[in-house]
Amino acid sequence: MPGDRSGLESSQRDEVAIARTETELRGRLGRAEFVAILSLMMALSALSIDVVLPAFGDIRAEYGLAPDSTEAAGVVTAFLLGFALAQVVYGPFADRFGRRPVLYTGFAVFAVGAVAAALAPSLELVLVARFVWGLGAAAPRVVVISMVRDVYEGDRMARAMSFVMAVFILVPILAPSLGAVLVAVGPWRWVFWFCVLYVAAIGLWARRLPETLDPRNRIQLRFDGIARAARIVFTSRLTMGYMAAMTLLFGVFVSYLASSELIWSDVYGRGDQFPFIFGGIAAVMGGAMLTNAAVVGRFGTVRMVHVVLVAYVGLGTALVVVALATGGAPPFWVFLPMLAATLATHALLIPNFNTVAMGPVGAVAGTASAVIGTVSTGVAALIGSVIDRAFDGTVRPMAFGFLAAGVLAIAVVAWTEKGRMFPGPPQPAVPPTTIPG
Repeated sequence: MPGDRSGLESSQRDEVAIARTETELRGRLGRAEFVAILSLMMALSALSIDVVLPAFGDIRAEYGLAPDSTEAAGVVTAFLLGFALAQVVYGPFADRFGRRPVLYTGFAVFAVGAVAAALAPSLELVLVARFVWGLGAAAPRVVVISMVRDVYEGDRMARAMSFVMAVFILVPILAPSLGAVLVAVGPWRWVFWFCVLYVAAIGLWARRLPETLDPRNRIQLRFDGIARAARIVFTSRLTMGYMAAMTLLFGVFVSYLASSELIWSDVYGRGDQFPFIFGGIAAVMGGAMLTNAAVVGRFGTVRMVHVVLVAYVGLGTALVVVALATGGAPPFWVFLPMLAATLATHALLIPNFNTVAMGPVGAVAGTASAVIGTVSTGVAALIGSVIDRAFDGTVRPMAFGFLAAGVLAIAVVAWTEKGRMFPGPPQPAVPPTTIPG
């Protein structure tokens, strides 16, 4: 059929263009170094949150808060709100001026916010500085997703995103322990100064990154140009549906980040073990992401998402049942593996959600990454805040949060796919004998 032939030729030309981009990339730096730099850039946001968690007790003490107060979690929420809002600005700029200028603008704003937080004399000013800090951290997030989409697509993008996220997950493994050490040997604000040093170091290394934006995909910074790019994103059923599902899951994950320190200390009396527990769960998540990178090409990204979502709902249901049966305080050695398994499925889903959502919008990858990041982070921060405030000294709110997020996410995905769930494994591509045009 003519339409099928046209689509095949377009796909073949896309594959040739991607192969050419990868060749140019290898001429500048190896694929391993490319992924490593992107991972450590992506880790800026995680580091900015996780290294601060062990300082919550000192923050409460310095500002006269109750030992079980959730107000200290405001340093996470303020950061995430800035992180969410700025992405919608960085995206169109990344599609107009390229990835590198936007990246270095973000590095500068990040450093200013971190320095201001380290010097702020009151909690209110710390929160303002954390908001600015989040504004800066948004740029690397937009640029990383855009660069991955510039160079890869489909299951190859899912594998690349899994590697990026797996390396990135090392930060939650190490950051709480690092934060605990910094708090133990010096003032708690040292955790902020460490982030200043980190962004300076990664900024120097990132100078080796090439510009990956195809000049043909540059948009004009006029209302009609930005509106056209946004229209491409908002009219894609796949993009919007999988973005919504990802937002729901990220919301309960944000709550886990903000309230995990209280759960391990107040519910289980293991506050001194918090960095090790948190890091151990992060290691499980990293292993899940590496597993995803290894198997997604065999099973297909969409099929992986659908199957793992069912497992996610099952684990959420089990958490709720156990939480209710034990008065909200399951035995530690029962709750810990169940939580780790739930978060492992979460780690399998997020790279694949990103991949499916970005698939149809590669021509406006910066804008698309910004929209997805803004919505998923901003709404997730609000969802997480609601769950945090429901904390009642038990694990019940978190358990119900996981279950509700999973049920709603699977409903959204079913709507997005028009009920066509669990597709078969991908068929191997047949290489063309000639490349048209």
